Amino acid sequence: MEQPKPENIDQYIANFPVETQKLLQQIRETIHQAVPEAKEVISYGMPAFKRNTVLVYFAGYAKHIGFYPTGSGIEAFKEEFAQYKWSKGAVQFPLDKPLPLDLITRITRFKAERDLEKVKKKKS
Repeated sequence: MEQPKPENIDQYIANFPVETQKLLQQIRETIHQAVPEAKEVISYGMPAFKRNTVLVYFAGYAKHIGFYPTGSGIEAFKEEFAQYKWSKGAVQFPLDKPLPLDLITRITRFKAERDLEKVKKKKS
């Protein structure tokens, strides 16, 4: 039987093993600290943080945590992803290695700055 789709991030995280829950919660708290005004949403079935637009997404998997700062977030920090699997819109953090919380903070703040720039351009 398929599990119901989560309506919030708490429900999403609760579907994972305890150790993965701890990592997902660390990412969640890190994003909150980086951009306190960002709102939690579920988008594309994943936890996401939104201000005017979605800043970042994250998701749990069997062997990694997926972090999705989309193309601009990946492009700006790709030199720092050498030890991870990554693509043009995502990076994978293995469950058996410490999360790069400082990197997640910097990417999230970068995305928040880009979000503000988009809003300013729309108002001009």
